[in-house]
Amino acid sequence: MHLTEFFKWLQETRVGSGISDSLWLFPFIETIHVLGIVILVGATGILDLRLMGFALKRQPVSQLSKQLMPWAWSGFAIMLITGSLLFSSESTKLYNNGAFLFKMGLIVLAGVNAIVFQTTVYKTIGTWDEAPVAPMGARLAGCCSLLVWIGVVAAGRWIAYW
Repeated sequence: MHLTEFFKWLQETRVGSGISDSLWLFPFIETIHVLGIVILVGATGILDLRLMGFALKRQPVSQLSKQLMPWAWSGFAIMLITGSLLFSSESTKLYNNGAFLFKMGLIVLAGVNAIVFQTTVYKTIGTWDEAPVAPMGARLAGCCSLLVWIGVVAAGRWIAYW
């Protein structure tokens, strides 16, 4: 089965066609998708600003991370579920949409950035956890994360106009 055939099949499934045929279901799911983005970007954005030394300088990074990461993962789960539902209703249109592909690429980049941060700089957090300004690697990871998530939001908005 070719990719285009798969996307056509996906769009014609009961779920995909049910969402696209409904007057209110797509906008309802999209609203929940946006709320997921707000939760994820809000939580990671606060942590990113702390890593860059712009906010909450007196709060240890590890403590802030413990408080915010459950919110970030919840927002990501909401985004993943609702995004999959939305994609199923428009898959033949989206798989060639440059803004959609850019958004997906940025999400992968955000994941790579998080993995690199967790496996390098975060391992030494005991030495800089309470410092008002984190080491350069942490600041760079925070800056990259913030820029990438802003890009995800912007690309998501451009999907409809591509």
